[in-house]
Amino acid sequence: MNKLRLSKTAMLLFSFVLLQSCASQRPVLYPNAQYKSVGRSVAEADVRDCIALANSSGADSDRLMEVAEDTARGTAIGAGTGAVSGALFGRPGKGAAAGAAGGGTATLLYGLLDSDEPNNLHRRFVERCLRDKGYDPIGWS
Repeated sequence: MNKLRLSKTAMLLFSFVLLQSCASQRPVLYPNAQYKSVGRSVAEADVRDCIALANSSGADSDRLMEVAEDTARGTAIGAGTGAVSGALFGRPGKGAAAGAAGGGTATLLYGLLDSDEPNNLHRRFVERCLRDKGYDPIGWS
């Protein structure tokens, strides 16, 4: 029964993390003449178009690779730390396995939570697209 409860809790946590990772930052537009002439709804549609163009061009593909590399690094660090801790209690193999699982999971979750921040290439791409349309992006939130 405890394993089932733990499994449900883990699934809820994972679902929360996944939902959080879907909420991404968007550019903030200064209300210049272009913004005022087209209005908020058209400006938002233009932002979505520029983000879609950046995504389809591959400007955000580096982010997934960064998360994968960081997760591998976190797993290795966790395994090393776990092996040392486990050796103190006569179980280096189990310690390494537990450390790898903990380090990898923690790093992956952090990467997913942090993934709402687009990489610099993606930001520059979207900002350039918006400037080409006459807008003045002033930051991201």
